[in-house]
Amino acid sequence: MKFLRLLILLVFSQVSAQQGGMWIPSLLKGMNESEMKKLGMKISAEDIYSVNKSSLKDAVPQFDGGCTAEVISDKGLILTNHHCGFDNIQIHSTVENDYLTNGFWAYKMEEELPNKDLYVTFIIRIEDVTTKVLEGTGTLATEAEKQKKIQENISFLNKTLPKEAWQENNIRTFYDGNQYLLFVIENYKDVRLVGAPPSSIGKFGSDTDNWVWPRHTGDFSLFRIYADKNNRPAEYSKDNVPYKPKHFFPISINGIKENDFTMVMGYPGRTQEYLPAIAVDQIVNTLNPVKIEVRDAALKVQDGFMRKDNAIKIQYASKYAAVANYWKKWIGETKGLKKSNAISVKQKFEASFQEKVIKAGKQAEYGNIISDFNKTYSEIRDFALARDLFSEVVLRNSELLQNSYRLYQLEQILKTKGEQAFTDRKNNLSNGIVDFYKDYNAMVDKNMFEQLIAIYAKRLPSQFLPNELNNLNATQLTNDIYTNTKLTNLDDFRSLLEGDSKTVIEKINADKGYQILKAMADAYTKNVLPKYDELNLKNIATQRTYMKAILELFPNDRIFPDANSTLRVTYGKVKGYKPNDAITYDPFTYLDGVMEKYVPGDYEFDVPKKLIDLYNSKDYGDYASKGKIPVAFIATNHTTGGNSGSPALDAKGNLIGLNFDRVWEGTMSDIYYSPEICRNIMVDIRYVLFIIDKFAGADNLIKELKIIAPKKKM
Repeated sequence: MKFLRLLILLVFSQVSAQQGGMWIPSLLKGMNESEMKKLGMKISAEDIYSVNKSSLKDAVPQFDGGCTAEVISDKGLILTNHHCGFDNIQIHSTVENDYLTNGFWAYKMEEELPNKDLYVTFIIRIEDVTTKVLEGTGTLATEAEKQKKIQENISFLNKTLPKEAWQENNIRTFYDGNQYLLFVIENYKDVRLVGAPPSSIGKFGSDTDNWVWPRHTGDFSLFRIYADKNNRPAEYSKDNVPYKPKHFFPISINGIKENDFTMVMGYPGRTQEYLPAIAVDQIVNTLNPVKIEVRDAALKVQDGFMRKDNAIKIQYASKYAAVANYWKKWIGETKGLKKSNAISVKQKFEASFQEKVIKAGKQAEYGNIISDFNKTYSEIRDFALARDLFSEVVLRNSELLQNSYRLYQLEQILKTKGEQAFTDRKNNLSNGIVDFYKDYNAMVDKNMFEQLIAIYAKRLPSQFLPNELNNLNATQLTNDIYTNTKLTNLDDFRSLLEGDSKTVIEKINADKGYQILKAMADAYTKNVLPKYDELNLKNIATQRTYMKAILELFPNDRIFPDANSTLRVTYGKVKGYKPNDAITYDPFTYLDGVMEKYVPGDYEFDVPKKLIDLYNSKDYGDYASKGKIPVAFIATNHTTGGNSGSPALDAKGNLIGLNFDRVWEGTMSDIYYSPEICRNIMVDIRYVLFIIDKFAGADNLIKELKIIAPKKKM
C-alpha cells in the first residue's frame, strides 16, 4: 500500500491553487491545505477536521441518509434544503392544512413537528482500516470470492472495532476498493420540523429552473435535533431536549464577491470520475437516452394531472420532483460530456496511461487493462440497457409494476426461504402498504403504464423481451389490466394477501397486473441479471486494478476518491460562467429576478403576496446588498447529489449559503469535472435570513443565531 501512503502525504511541493475534487476531511494537510490557502482560505486543516477538539466537521451532519445539513445554533437548530425536507413537509400537509403551499413556522419549540424515521448522522472520527479489510483476500482466485471475504471482514470489523455504546461503525471503500476507511458515527433520530417557506419560495422555478442558472429559489428548511438528557442519540420522546452541538456555524452577512474563496462540506452521493472512455461513451449514447425517454413520458403524464387537480398535485408533488430531478440531470450531463469532449479527453489519458505502463515495465500487471475494459463493456452493453430499462419502468415509474414486484419478491421468498419467511414478509407488506396508497391515483398510474410499457417493448433488446410483450397493443393491454387487477386499491391489494401461502400464490398469479410483471421479471432475472452481474464483476475487478495503477503511475496528480456518501470537502471560487457563445452569466441573482419571473397563479413561478409587498416597500432589514436582496450565487465547488443542503463557507469558516444544485452542463462533473463548465448553485444566507425574519416573522429563530454583520461606519 506504499502508493496510498504517498497519496495521503499528497506531495507537499505541489501548491498551485487548483480547484475541483472531493477530498476526505481527515487528509487535507499538505497539498489540499496549500491549495486552499492559495485560493484565500484563512483557517487551517485542523480547524476543518479534528478528533481532539471541536471542528467544522462537527457541525455538518448527513440529513436523512441522502442530503446534508448544518448546525446553526447552540440549541441543535439545523438548516438544509427545502427539497431535502420536502417529504416531511408533505407528510404533515393536508388539503385543509397545506404546508407545501403556505409554509410552516414554529414560533416556539412546543410547536415543532416530530418526523417518523427522520435522522441525522454525525461523523465522530475517521480511521484507515485497509489492511484489516483486505486480510485473507490475496490468495483467493475469483472476484466473487474476494468480494465475499471483504464483506465478511467488514461485517466483523464493524461489530468489533472500538466505539461507544451509542455509536456505530461504518466502513466504506475508496479508490475502487484500494482503500477502506472506518467512520465512527452517531445517529440522532429525534429530528423535528421547525420552519419551511411556502413552495412558491422554497421551490420557486420548480422543474423548469431545476439544474439551471440564473436561479431564484429559496431552497431551505429548518429542523431541530433533539437528544436525551446526556446529549446522546435517542428515539423521539417528549422528554428529549435540544441537542448541544460541539460546533455550530456563525453566519456572515458581510456579503461575497466574484473570486472569493468558497468551501462546501457534505456527503456527495456517487461519482465515477475514473471510468474508461468506452464506459462514458456507453452512458452518453446508450444508457442516458433511454432513461431520459422513460422519465420524459412519465413526467408528462403526471404534470398533466397535477395541473388540473390540487389533490393529485399534493399526492404526486414529491414523486414528480424525484423523477424530474435526474431526468433533467441526465440531459445536462450528456450535453456537458459532449461539449467538453470528455470521451476524447479520457482516450488521450488512456494513451498516456499505456505509455506510463510501458515506461515503468508494468505490462504484465497493467498492460491489458484498457483492452479488457473495451471487451467487457462491449459485451455488457445490451445487458446494461435491459437493466436500466427494467429499473426505470418497473421499479421506479410504474406504480402498478412496483407493487406487483413486491408480490413477485414475496413469491420468491416462499420458494427460497420457506413458509415462516413468507408469512413474515406477507404481514409486513400488508401493514406497510398504507402509505403507498395514500399517495396513489389509479387514473394517473394507468396513463403512465400505457406510455411506459410501450417504451419498454420498443427499446428492450429483442432477445430479452417476454412473449407477452411481442406485437404489443399498449392501449388494449392497459385497459385489460386496469379493468381486472386488484393492485390499484388498498383493500383489494390486502385481500390478495389473505389466506395461507398456497391460497395467496394462487390469487396473485390470477391477477392480470401481476401476470405481466411476472413475465417481465422472469425474463429479466433469468436472461439479463446473471450475465450482467458476471460481466459487472469483471469490470469491478478491472476498475480496481486501473485505480491502483493510476495511483502508482501518476503519484503527483490530484487524485481524489469517488464520492460514496461519506463526508467530503470541496473548494473553489465564486465565479460566473459562459455556457454558450455570446452568453455570459454573472455569479449572483437577486429578488428583482424573482419578480421578473413572477407569473400569477402558476405553480412554478407564483410569488406570495407578502413577498411582493416586502419587495415593493424595500423592507429588507439588514440583509440587503446595495439596496437589493441577494438570492443565489454560483462557484466552482465540485458537488453532486448528496451535497444538497451542504454549508457554503467563506474563508474563515462562516456560513454564507447552502448548496442546492448545479448548472445544467455542469452535471457532467459526476463523470468529468471541468472548472470552466462546472458550477454549483447556492442560496445566499442573506435570503434565508430575510425570509425567516421579514417574511415569516420568526424572530425566535433569528435570536438563536450568531450573525456576523458588517461593521458600521462611524
